[in-house]
Amino acid sequence: MLKVFADRGGTFTDIVAVTDNQTIIEGLSRHPERFLIVPLPKGQWIIVYKLLSENPEKYQDAAIQGIRDIMGLSGNEPIPGEAIEVVKMGTTVATNALLERKGDRLVLLITKGFKDALRIGYQNRPNIFARHIVLPTMLYEQVIEVDERYDTHGNELTPVNVEQVNNNLQAVYNTGIRSCAIVFMHSDRYPNHEQEVNKIAKEIGFTQISVSHQVSPLMKLVSRGDTTVVDAYLTPILRRYVNKVSSQIPKVKLMFMKSDGGLVVAEQFQGKDSILSGPAGGIVGAVQTSKRAGFELVITFDMGGTSTDVAHFKGEYERQLDSEIAGARMRVPVLAINTIAAGGGSILFFDGSSYRVGPESAGSNPGPACYRRSGPLAVTDANVMLGKIHPQYFPSVFGIDGDLLLDKDIVIEKFTQLAQDIEAVTGNTRTPEQVAAGFIAIAVENMANAIKKISLQRGYDVSQYVLCCFGGAGGQVACLIADTLGMKKIFLHPYAGVLSAYGMGLADVRAIRELGVEKPLTQALILQLQQLMKSLEISARSEWSEANNEEIVRKLNLKYEGTNSILTINFADDMAEMQLKFETEHKSRYGFIQVEKILIVESVSVEVIQKMDTPEEPLINRIRPIDEVPSSVEIVKMFTTDQWYDTPVYRREDLQLKDSINGPAIVVEKISTIVVEPNWEARLTECNHLVLQRKD
Repeated sequence: MLKVFADRGGTFTDIVAVTDNQTIIEGLSRHPERFLIVPLPKGQWIIVYKLLSENPEKYQDAAIQGIRDIMGLSGNEPIPGEAIEVVKMGTTVATNALLERKGDRLVLLITKGFKDALRIGYQNRPNIFARHIVLPTMLYEQVIEVDERYDTHGNELTPVNVEQVNNNLQAVYNTGIRSCAIVFMHSDRYPNHEQEVNKIAKEIGFTQISVSHQVSPLMKLVSRGDTTVVDAYLTPILRRYVNKVSSQIPKVKLMFMKSDGGLVVAEQFQGKDSILSGPAGGIVGAVQTSKRAGFELVITFDMGGTSTDVAHFKGEYERQLDSEIAGARMRVPVLAINTIAAGGGSILFFDGSSYRVGPESAGSNPGPACYRRSGPLAVTDANVMLGKIHPQYFPSVFGIDGDLLLDKDIVIEKFTQLAQDIEAVTGNTRTPEQVAAGFIAIAVENMANAIKKISLQRGYDVSQYVLCCFGGAGGQVACLIADTLGMKKIFLHPYAGVLSAYGMGLADVRAIRELGVEKPLTQALILQLQQLMKSLEISARSEWSEANNEEIVRKLNLKYEGTNSILTINFADDMAEMQLKFETEHKSRYGFIQVEKILIVESVSVEVIQKMDTPEEPLINRIRPIDEVPSSVEIVKMFTTDQWYDTPVYRREDLQLKDSINGPAIVVEKISTIVVEPNWEARLTECNHLVLQRKD
């Protein structure tokens, strides 16, 4: 049987598969330049495959094409679903629809008098000195104000005007809108009116109805409303994509990665849970592989073609309740990921006075200049210019037909011209390689600043952490990032180039349920919270039929009375214990505590985790004598620290247990390149993990 884990990124789609089918392995072995095959214990193999996310001349969907290529299918030959046990995916479909504002047409139903509440929002001004305020575009097309109202104590002030709702909804339906979001005042606690209007919308024929007390049952009309609108806007797009994938692999168990780091079956995958689907797989992969290697304090660094994602791990996944992604506010638990627009495809500019990197990306079509599609200079091109990427060690997937190597000549030509242009404008005589190194330095500083936001600025000493570096471009700048931050260790998994996809296979099924409380924390309240959490646990378990190998995590969201700064702590039966946990976290985060203030339980959450079978790590042995050093395949020129070095190139598959490599050096894999800078040393462990350590 075949298990497939896939991550569709902005530039590349990564596929990791596990199989015990000898026939598949024999077929793929004829193409070692395209597939990485690693034997596992118990007669299994891991297959690693990478292909461009967009290649309209050859295929419509990269993930499906990846499965077809692995199974050796050609033409319109159907995929034999009975040969596939499960497919676990992360997708950017909903994210892209949100970024490009290409979701479904949508109507918002909201309490009368609050028509513009979501547009007004919280009056946040990210740039307080901007003279011209540009509000984000609203996702909904029309608004229906519903004459209804509950007060804060659950007293019905105004019943739903059923006739008005029916007439207004029918008029909207007649314009072709099929998606609606229902958001009423105080419905997080008193949902009867929303349920009533939901029934009317179903009878009229709306195919997507997102109801706020189900989507985000928490206080704050604006946050709850925004989340509901996002869900109604994206879920139809997501549903069509899921159905498209399902039709290609009939009768196969299909699961998707949610933004909170858990898997969910395809039928329950919703728009509100999909925004960080791909990056979440990377965090899970980084954390789980780092823990297997013995690291408990981890900074994850995922540098792909379009963006870079960083996160902090100290014993448990960090999640945030309130987030804003692509101008849309949401109030659902998502992994705390800091994303910046810096990746291998980030376009390099000289604006007449300074160098600029991104945020625009060349993507996968046309891609960087070296991709042979007439693209602009990008970060990847800079690394080609510096000799940190060599075409002969990269997959042959470029050009119109997707079968050519990277084009180094065009890179040299473009950087030479750029150096001349810079000299003509500024008078600075810099060589092409110095220009490329300057752009890399800017990109590294941008990415290091992203890590500082989730670590140093929150009171964590990153020198005590390991930098888990992954993504197709991560290994090329790992040492430079660590040097900038003062970090001493770097961890590189053998599947670092596809760790987001591998993370799909390491993830568990997770169901999170939340409910608003807004009551002072007292010992008497704890009994009520226990009963409330029990009902949430039952609701979460309803997502799967079989209950085995489960873990329950209970959390409280606490804040000081009169504030909005929420901190999440583990639930305990003792009030004093929870108060101490809150004060410890508050002191670490903000530098002070306020013992005179009452603690408010803003909301509670229960997470039910169903443990899944995960792939084993491949073990490697040492065959060479302990005093025999690994052999390089060739010596190349690499430009770093403002000079050229004669740099040995090693193939990762040639390295053995306890092999040690001193920088400068390059370690090449089928799916990525690792640059070992001067003053760094690389050592291979028994699970084929590569650990880089500073020598000073």
